[in-house]
Amino acid sequence: LTLRENTERPITISEGTNTLVGNNPAAIVKAFNAALNSDFSEKQPKYWDGSAAQRIADILLTHI
Repeated sequence: LTLRENTERPITISEGTNTLVGNNPAAIVKAFNAALNSDFSEKQPKYWDGSAAQRIADILLTHI
């Protein structure tokens, strides 16, 4: 849950890994309860796996 009115990472919204809640206390509680009651599974946007540096290095090495 992002407790702001916007996010620099809109892909997390479109991929369904995040909910933009805002800063209204009632909306926060509602979103929190919905998240607790949802069938949560670990999701992450493609390539957000902590391996970006290795992929970049591999690409650079193929061009050097």
